[in-house]
Amino acid sequence: MSNAITRRQALQVGGVGAAGVVIGGVGLSLTGLPWSAGSVGSTTDPGSGLGQPPALRSRDGVLSVELVVSQTEVELAGTTARMLTYNGSVPGPTWILRPGDRLEVRLVNNLDQPTNLHTHGLAVSPEGSGDNPFLTIGAGESFDYRFELPNDHPTGVFWYHPHHHGSVADQIFGGLYGAIVVEGVDEVPVSLDRVLVISDTTLAHNGAVAQVSHGQVMNGREGELLLVNGQSRPRIAARPGARERWRVINACTSRYLLLALPGQDVHLLGMDSGHERSPRRVEDVLLTPGNRADLLVDMRPGTGELVSLGYDRGSGMMGMMGNADLSGPATLASVVVEGDSIPADRRAVAQRVQDRDLRDREPDNRREITMTMGMGGMGAGMVFGFDDRPFDGERTDQSVTTGTVEEWTIHNPTTMDHPFHLHVWPMQVVAEGGTRVADPMWRDVVNVSAGASTTVLVDFARHPGRSVYHCHILDHEDAGMMAIVAVGG
Repeated sequence: MSNAITRRQALQVGGVGAAGVVIGGVGLSLTGLPWSAGSVGSTTDPGSGLGQPPALRSRDGVLSVELVVSQTEVELAGTTARMLTYNGSVPGPTWILRPGDRLEVRLVNNLDQPTNLHTHGLAVSPEGSGDNPFLTIGAGESFDYRFELPNDHPTGVFWYHPHHHGSVADQIFGGLYGAIVVEGVDEVPVSLDRVLVISDTTLAHNGAVAQVSHGQVMNGREGELLLVNGQSRPRIAARPGARERWRVINACTSRYLLLALPGQDVHLLGMDSGHERSPRRVEDVLLTPGNRADLLVDMRPGTGELVSLGYDRGSGMMGMMGNADLSGPATLASVVVEGDSIPADRRAVAQRVQDRDLRDREPDNRREITMTMGMGGMGAGMVFGFDDRPFDGERTDQSVTTGTVEEWTIHNPTTMDHPFHLHVWPMQVVAEGGTRVADPMWRDVVNVSAGASTTVLVDFARHPGRSVYHCHILDHEDAGMMAIVAVGG
């Protein structure tokens, strides 16, 4: 991957000349503009106009939806593919919520295997019918989820996907993912507000999702087909002068995305549940698997491409498995900005209240957590885990007292980068690779570079219960790099 930017060259949030995806004249405005033709599923031929997933918005504080999981024939990259779908589309519907809302989801499982549902990034209860990773909804079964968003829930872009241990990578690689947007009083006036779900998969000759090799699982699989809103290399069109908002999700199972859109003005509004006080000009933005970016884009006339510049995420055990083309450079879409100019609205975006900072409080406890991978004994192959222990659903790995603030240092002595995800409780990053972070930076997925450490603060003030933390290279999670945290008492 000689053309890829190394992890030392890529900052977690560099800048973006980048993640710009402008939808070819179609789109849903999450701020009240109309939905027009060109929704996802109309066509996915390379070069066709980019569409948007169908969107569902809460009313009177409630969003109640049915989410049907099934294997469906869909048009993908100009061919008929048999994908796993939510409500028959890839991606599934976008859910639009506000702080304080209740989200009710009836999950209907029409697969021949178990599944469940994770609302990635939402700060909601992990117990009962909430964001409970230990639930199993069997083949032919249904389940009623209920998620209560706190009144002060962060705004931003989140997403949902399966989280049944052992099949997470297969089911997301197969097409199961969708966006969640939490709106609030800090919305920005824009021409259009778009959701951009980036994913990857590989199709076999018969249109089924291809099986992956043992080596691909060890490294973390990356699909041959990169998709934007379920489309391969779509054509993205916009008008000069338009100010657009793009909410970008990295729904790839393992691929790191260093997004760029040369020639366009892009500003960062936030990452995950974290916010910039003022829009910050960027040239590229690094999204590890599971990360999201909230972007403001002022369109300039011309043609170009939405690309991932490439990122060196390391290699397998002692480099033996190789890393050829892992997270290498790729083109995601063509971009055309032409036609009559839209009168530019360049009013200054109101400064946001700074995200809270936990560093003025002494942590109640400090923990050291180590991501481990190595060869098992007696020909067992590669073993993944935390602190040399693979996942055990009956074991509690971290017991935390409700109401405390803890400092966690996550160590990665392996030869690969690993994205660390903690469910339910967002993390304030305070140090990366030994370098202290200046401003408050909130994430629910943090990258831990090979041979380095990342330190975070976690506020366990509410949402007692059992949940998990894991590597968001989802093959590694399924192989054992996951552990249980119990908050209570």
